[in-house]
Amino acid sequence: MIIELTSAELTADSRLDDYTRLKDVKLRSKIEPERGLYMAESANVIERAIRAGHRPRSFLMSRRWLPTLDKLIEAATGARDGADVPVFVADEHVLEQMTGFHLHRGALAAMQRPVLPSLDGLLATARSGEPARRVVVLENLVDHTNVGAAFRSAAALGVDAVLVTPQCADPLYRRAVRVSMGTVFQVPWTRLDSWPGDIATLQGAGFTVASLALSDDSVSLDEFASLPALQGPAARLAMVMGTEGDGLGWRTIAACDYTVKIPMDHGVDSLNVAAASAVVFWATRGIGAS
Repeated sequence: MIIELTSAELTADSRLDDYTRLKDVKLRSKIEPERGLYMAESANVIERAIRAGHRPRSFLMSRRWLPTLDKLIEAATGARDGADVPVFVADEHVLEQMTGFHLHRGALAAMQRPVLPSLDGLLATARSGEPARRVVVLENLVDHTNVGAAFRSAAALGVDAVLVTPQCADPLYRRAVRVSMGTVFQVPWTRLDSWPGDIATLQGAGFTVASLALSDDSVSLDEFASLPALQGPAARLAMVMGTEGDGLGWRTIAACDYTVKIPMDHGVDSLNVAAASAVVFWATRGIGAS
């Protein structure tokens, strides 16, 4: 149903609560998982979420975007007016008053958060129903931009799944989704329950687990990618990337099979985790290929 909003109506409908205080990262990071929702911003991201089978709770947009989005609304709800799903429409100044920022991408959708798979289930089916060959673990990343960028690189460079540790930033937070260009809906992922204990689960499933870190026994990425254990169609690799400030925890490094470093020039010791993930995904793209 299409619902026209005016500034006087901003607090009249409890369904609008999903859209308030969107710039409050601490608040939204808490309430969105609790409410079982996430925000999709822009027509492209909304389209990718719908194509992934995610269900909208409601839509919010400026009037001029409604003709552009009516086919997406129909695809998600079965009707161009949204049927039983509210489609809130308002002038741009009203939207800014409600959300706390200028909605220059035209539209938002409050989407129902999907149920995450178990680790075992994900590893068994991540490659279009086939077992995963390459996965990445994001350990305790706090910056949603870095999480989104890592997902985008994973999608572009053929990583089968992303695993996030219990304290890692939410991949479905609005900024992460936007930076990923919606690839968080394409790359299978789940949140781990026990870290770094889950390293043993990965090893038990046949994965060579490599931490990306600087240490006395680190091997270069080039050398690592050419190891005999990583050759042939049976090879399976899990890459562990650390938090932006302190890097990987020592327990994580100790539990992994290898510690790997990216060779650097000009006295640079490390890359931002988003850049490092792209380099590592590219260098290991042949692992597990038949």
